[in-house]
Amino acid sequence: VPVAENALFGRGVYLVVWAWLAAGVCSAGALDLTRALPPGPGPRPAQGFIDAMDNILTGGVDDKALLAQMLELPGEEYLGNQLGIVDVDAVHAARRRLRQTIAAKLKQPLLDTYHGNASNRPYSPDAAEAGRRRLRNAALSYLALLDDPEMTALCAEQYGTADNMTDRIAALQILSNLEDGARDAALADFYDVWKADPNVIDKWFMIQATSSRPDTLAAVTGLLDHPDFSIRNPNRLRSLIGAFSSGNQLRFHAADGGGYRFLADQVLRLNALNPQVAARLLSPLGPWRRFGEPRKSLMKAQLQRILDTGENLSPDVYEIASKSLSD
Repeated sequence: VPVAENALFGRGVYLVVWAWLAAGVCSAGALDLTRALPPGPGPRPAQGFIDAMDNILTGGVDDKALLAQMLELPGEEYLGNQLGIVDVDAVHAARRRLRQTIAAKLKQPLLDTYHGNASNRPYSPDAAEAGRRRLRNAALSYLALLDDPEMTALCAEQYGTADNMTDRIAALQILSNLEDGARDAALADFYDVWKADPNVIDKWFMIQATSSRPDTLAAVTGLLDHPDFSIRNPNRLRSLIGAFSSGNQLRFHAADGGGYRFLADQVLRLNALNPQVAARLLSPLGPWRRFGEPRKSLMKAQLQRILDTGENLSPDVYEIASKSLSD
C-alpha cells in the first residue's frame, strides 16, 4: 500500500500498524528458522514487504522523521518477547537477514536517501533538520550491512566529517559492529576528543557494550579496567554493565553463559558498595523461565550462586534474587 495513502490514517495509527507488520514478519522468520531441519539460507521476506520498504524510501512523504521510524524494525528483545520461548539466536538471525535483504534489494534507493539528505547548512536542532538526520542515519545503518568496503568507507567518512554529535554517534554505533580497522580508529579518536566530557564518554562505553561483535563480552570485561571506569559511578555502571546486560540481548544471552557469569560477578562485587544499584542490575536474570536450554539453567544457576553468598548478601540483592527464583 502506498505510503501516501497510509498517511491518511494518521501518524500514530500508521506507526502502530507498521510496527505490528514488521514484528510479525521478523517473528515468523525466527519461528521458521527454529523449525527448519536442513541447513540453508532460510526464509526470505515476501516481495510485498520489500516493495513496501521501497515505497517508504521513494513515496514522496515529506515527514522525514516519520519515514525514519518506518524504516526501523522492532528490536530483538521485543521480537523475542513475541515468542513462547525466547530463541535469541534465531531472532537475531531472522532480523539481520531481513535487514540485509532490504539493504541488498534497495541499495540504490537507500544510497539516494542517504546522499539526498546531506546538508551544507549550519547545524540546527529544529525538528525538520533532526528528522533529516535521523532518516539519513537509518539509511546508512542498512547500507553498512552489505559487507561492502565502500559502505564501510561511507560510515568512516561520516564519522570523520560530521559537524554534530548525532551524526558522529550514529556513525560510531554502526562502525562498532563491524570487523574493520575503521572501528578501532573511530573509537580511539572519539575517546581522545571527548574524554573530558563524562556524559559523552558514557555514550562511548555504551556503544561498545551494545556491539553485536562476538568479542563484546571480552571488550566489556577489559573496559572495567579502563581509567575512566569506576564501579562507584552509577552512570558509568549503567553505560557499561547495565547497557551490556539489558541492551545487548545477543551477547548477554550467549549460549555459554558467559554474560550471566559476568553480571553475577559484578552484582557480587557491588553488593557491599552499592546494594541498591546491585539489585537493579540483577533484573535481566529475572525472566529465566522464558528462555530455552541451556540459557534457562545457566541463568538460574547464577541467581542461586548469588543467594549462596549467605549472610554477606545485602537485603536488597537477596530480595531480588530470591524473588526471581521463587516467582
